[in-house]
Amino acid sequence: MSESKVTLKAEGVTKSFGDFTAVNDLSFEAEAGRIFGFLGPNGAGKTTTIRMVVGITVPDEGRVELFGRRISPGVQDRIGYLPEERGLYKKMKVADQLRYFAALKGVNRKEADKRIDFWLDRMNLAEWKEKKTTDLSKGMSQKLQFITTMLHDPDLLILDEPFSGLDPINVEFMKEVIADTKSQDKTIIFSTHMMDTAEKLCDDILLINKSRKVVGGSLREIKESYGKNVVALRCVGGDEVLGDEELVSGVIDHADEQEVFLAKGKDPQELLHKLIGSGARITRFEMIEPSLNDIFIDKVKG
Repeated sequence: MSESKVTLKAEGVTKSFGDFTAVNDLSFEAEAGRIFGFLGPNGAGKTTTIRMVVGITVPDEGRVELFGRRISPGVQDRIGYLPEERGLYKKMKVADQLRYFAALKGVNRKEADKRIDFWLDRMNLAEWKEKKTTDLSKGMSQKLQFITTMLHDPDLLILDEPFSGLDPINVEFMKEVIADTKSQDKTIIFSTHMMDTAEKLCDDILLINKSRKVVGGSLREIKESYGKNVVALRCVGGDEVLGDEELVSGVIDHADEQEVFLAKGKDPQELLHKLIGSGARITRFEMIEPSLNDIFIDKVKG
């Protein structure tokens, strides 16, 4: 990555709690104008890493740099952080709550009110401005908390499981908002264990498991490095061919078709010829890229 565009840089970061190592020798970079997927199962070390980035805790070893500098209150004010565990003041009105969070980040009242109106309108919450938080649905509360992270116009936006609790319509809406934010040359770190969602949003990824880096880099380059060794197959018969471990390393059954993973070094044409030779009736045979979830499972098993 170009050093001039690097917003966040972590080098050899390690964090332990007693005998438990939550993050182990982790290094990565996140760039401006890109969405960085920080991915892994629950308990992998994602939230601990984020807390080191925002200054809630400090690494035992290694260093974290923001905008080319060590973490300090000044650079932290350029971060917008939406944690997985969220909370709002239930008895406060929406507008008062947003003014309070804006003031914490140094936004004056006049500018805050202008930004509040913009974001409430953008998030389809304008009519709820004078309502109390208890009047909002869970999805509305999620969107309101997103607004609190945006009012000070952060350069780095950290979203920890941002779609939790949202219905499918609002998930798609939030994806649009995040994409708009990216287009403003902001840096977005998207932390999740939902690989399929990350695959649709992210430019770069870091997969971690059990506190360690599994794989990282450009999503496109990572997928291309795996090659097209997966076949989307719809057929009747051919079970004996699919059970040949020298040719096929694995099969995933879906509702009306299968994903067939070829053994290392095997040519898909060999699979096709053997299926035809076995008398299988084939209605779909298509080379596909492995999904991000496939890559993660492969790396973790390895």
